[in-house]
Amino acid sequence: MGYKNEAEIMQELGIESWRNLSKDKMIRFAAMMPDMDTEVALKIVEQFPVFKEFAMDTVDAMEKAHESTLSANKQSQEYVHQAFQEIREILKGELSKGDLSWEEKKFLIERIQETGRLEFQKDSENKKFLDGVLKKVVVGAGAALALGVVFVGGKLMAESKDSPEDSPEA
Repeated sequence: MGYKNEAEIMQELGIESWRNLSKDKMIRFAAMMPDMDTEVALKIVEQFPVFKEFAMDTVDAMEKAHESTLSANKQSQEYVHQAFQEIREILKGELSKGDLSWEEKKFLIERIQETGRLEFQKDSENKKFLDGVLKKVVVGAGAALALGVVFVGGKLMAESKDSPEDSPEA
């Protein structure tokens, strides 16, 4: 969909004025920019006197959320690995008892093996989770970068239009 005016963009974002543009909606706005008429996008960006600070705050907020997620994930993973290790220690302690039948020893060995498989499975799930988190951060950072590029590019275009070198009188 090509956005031809500000009203269409505000309607799509669900806002009544540009003052209502939250950080989340700023990211959506950035994602919509490729579908906007260039002049319309530049007009909108010009309405944000603190656009650079807003974009930087958005990136900072994303970075803090990412770090918090990774920290919580790391702690959770450590608990999981510790729990599996404790289970194996208990099973090894039982296995070291001399009065066990072959079936009991086999059962304990299978449980030790099972903890290894489960721990490996949990590690694989964690890697998939981290991959998903990384993709989200890359998309968010890309959107913020796109905002910055459009803003800087828009200012350069506006400045070049205003420069006397480009006017027919020069």
